[in-house]
Amino acid sequence: MNASIRIFGDPALRASSKPVKAVTPELRKLAQDMLSIMYAADGVGLAAQQIGRTEALCVIDVPPDSQGADAPLNAGVRMPMILFNPKVSNPEGSQRGSEGCLSFPGISAQVTRARSVTVEWMGEDGKHYSARVHGLLARAVQHETDHLAGRVFVDHLSSAQTLLLKGKLARLRKKGAEKGAETAD
Repeated sequence: MNASIRIFGDPALRASSKPVKAVTPELRKLAQDMLSIMYAADGVGLAAQQIGRTEALCVIDVPPDSQGADAPLNAGVRMPMILFNPKVSNPEGSQRGSEGCLSFPGISAQVTRARSVTVEWMGEDGKHYSARVHGLLARAVQHETDHLAGRVFVDHLSSAQTLLLKGKLARLRKKGAEKGAETAD
């Protein structure tokens, strides 16, 4: 697959995903390609919009050694996660931590997310799954499902945080819009 990660400013990042009716061999290949792209970029998650696609698909791989004290709580969740049509529900608690995004190179900020959520999805095998996830894995699930709704992590920032990043975001937005226009041609 010859896909690159879309940068903030590219309209693809604001597109809402379309539900996947059935998992086809082409979609399984797309998921594997997305994992390769994510690993090459040293990410822990990637949504279809980030490579200019509109399928409701994201991939996540949060290594247990990155999950800290929450690792035992997430022990039953197999990595990598390939989630078609993921839905997040039952948020509990709160966690605030540094968050970045492959579509926002060089930018990170403190973002508040739910500490635990339930995620339901369709797997590569077409079966439906559900898991309660915690900590960094919950953060990753919320971040990637936001992408599928056309939201990005900076949408969660306060006005003061956004003001502090104004210059960086403006430069990225311009670069992303230019690259997005190139790929649309």
